[in-house]
Amino acid sequence: MEDAVATVLRQWEQAYPGLDLAPVAVLGRLGRCTALLQQVTDAPLGREELSRPEFEILCALRRVGGELTPGRLARETFASGAAVTKRIRRLEQRGLVARRADARDRRVAHLTLTDAGRTLIDRVLPEQLAYEKSLLSGLTEERREELAGILGELLLLLEGQLGGITG
Repeated sequence: MEDAVATVLRQWEQAYPGLDLAPVAVLGRLGRCTALLQQVTDAPLGREELSRPEFEILCALRRVGGELTPGRLARETFASGAAVTKRIRRLEQRGLVARRADARDRRVAHLTLTDAGRTLIDRVLPEQLAYEKSLLSGLTEERREELAGILGELLLLLEGQLGGITG
């Protein structure tokens, strides 16, 4: 059986023989995996009407603890400041995140989980992790560890070359 990217590689080889397609073999597959995972990993979160990026904001607030500024949340979630602002606004409206203005600089906001936000993330996180583990269950533990190591090497390489690019 052939994955979707293998089909694309074969088509390119026919259309443009001799072209070095090695980047497509890696990055094309990463992109396709990302697209698929963004669709399916939202399934458990969908029951809570949470997007994956909103879930990541709640997770960052929970794991780091205390108060975080929107800028720190952007760094923690690898997102742009504008994207974080939009997500925080929705989470505030739902009563999951609270905002406090800085006493010295009213332009600076400090964000925390509300009790409802903490309860939600503490309930949903184990369910989400179990779901994600089930998605990877077709790979042995050894292969998962090997893949995680290779992806870690790639991430370090790209971070070194591209810096802290956020989406």
